[in-house]
Amino acid sequence: MANKNLMDAFDVKEERTVAREIDDYDIFKDKELLDNLRNTIISNIIDDKVPNNKLLHEYINDEIDKAIEGYDLTNLERSHIFNLIDNEINGYGPITELLDDPNITEIMVNGKNEIYVEIDGQISKDDSVSFINDEHIIRTVQKIVQPLGRTIDSANPMVDARLEDGSRLNAVIPPLSLKGPVVTIRKFRKDMESIDDFLRTGSMTPYMARFLQAAIKARLNVIICGGTGAGKTTLLNALSSFISVDERVITIEDAAELRLHQPHVISLETRTVNYDGTGEVTIRDLVINSLRMRPDRIIVGEVRGKEAFDMLQAMNTGHDGSLTTMHANGPIDALNRLETLVLMSGMEIPINAVREYIENAIDLVVNISRLSDGRRKITSICEVDGFDKDMIKLKEIFTFDQKGITSNGEVDGSFDLKKRMPKVYEKIKSRGITDLDDIFKFKK
Repeated sequence: MANKNLMDAFDVKEERTVAREIDDYDIFKDKELLDNLRNTIISNIIDDKVPNNKLLHEYINDEIDKAIEGYDLTNLERSHIFNLIDNEINGYGPITELLDDPNITEIMVNGKNEIYVEIDGQISKDDSVSFINDEHIIRTVQKIVQPLGRTIDSANPMVDARLEDGSRLNAVIPPLSLKGPVVTIRKFRKDMESIDDFLRTGSMTPYMARFLQAAIKARLNVIICGGTGAGKTTLLNALSSFISVDERVITIEDAAELRLHQPHVISLETRTVNYDGTGEVTIRDLVINSLRMRPDRIIVGEVRGKEAFDMLQAMNTGHDGSLTTMHANGPIDALNRLETLVLMSGMEIPINAVREYIENAIDLVVNISRLSDGRRKITSICEVDGFDKDMIKLKEIFTFDQKGITSNGEVDGSFDLKKRMPKVYEKIKSRGITDLDDIFKFKK
């Protein structure tokens, strides 16, 4: 590891330019030379000790000068080298500029020369970024997670952590990963914090936004489902803004991503096992404990285990208005998965009783999808509507109907409001919210 003082002492920000703005990697003729110089300098800085008779910044500048001696570099090329070293010392190595780029929503490191990014829902390889070797990747991950109280090494080869801006990091290293270290960073989107942002991007209609706002204010229990990267947590964040400021809200997550702005919010986060194999605190542990904390609402970042039963129990015992997300391909799949999770909780409950429990607890299921063109849309808002031959029945209120693909690859479709009066509207109106009559003009 590099000398810890290196992080504090080396500051070449006056030399630094933003590489992704004016320092286009593709313009350089000898990219291999620049990569080799970068690798040499980084290796020397990491492995060598700083001489006692030199200041740190002088030592590092000497190393840079030694590495580039004899090479006829342009000012832009020299600035590029400085940027890379500055990122290594003051940032997060090769992925620093990717983390700073607001257009990038996901960073995927599959190997030292295999870095992929997601922009506007589309994934592409970024050839301007590379690591020296697998150790360089691991060292970068360690630098990110150590200040967060997490670690990754051969004894703990997998880590989940959140960055200061709310972005979520997952890393897996050998022996769990057979091809070497694999890192995935899902960035926190600052441009998708409110319902207005979902309207701006066409992810829902104004009617849908007003209905969801009323549902949250009326304390309906809501499940948000969708696939990986569909935007479930982002939507949950946006909907949470409609919770009253005078409610006590407890959020429970593996890696805290939710950003509630109400004054009375308690955020709980799980804990992994210690080196001796003890000390683990699970989502289920936190859900059970939250019931003793006098919550008005409980928000579980994601339900995927035995905590499903405890969450439903909370919803059925006075903690209405609770919210959670689930990985599922659609609303029906979400409820089927919820059944399975409850049955796996260790409680010997008949399947019909489980379904009745779910039917009593859940009011709405909202499905959000990432479409083939990369855009994200709420494709279904359903209400739970009793049983049909012992199966929980769902009725759609809003849908997005895909008609096809346009010539430029965009999904062609439209939102649809089902022409019937939702049963949950009676529940919403019973809470004093009656301003949706212009939406639901239909007879029961």
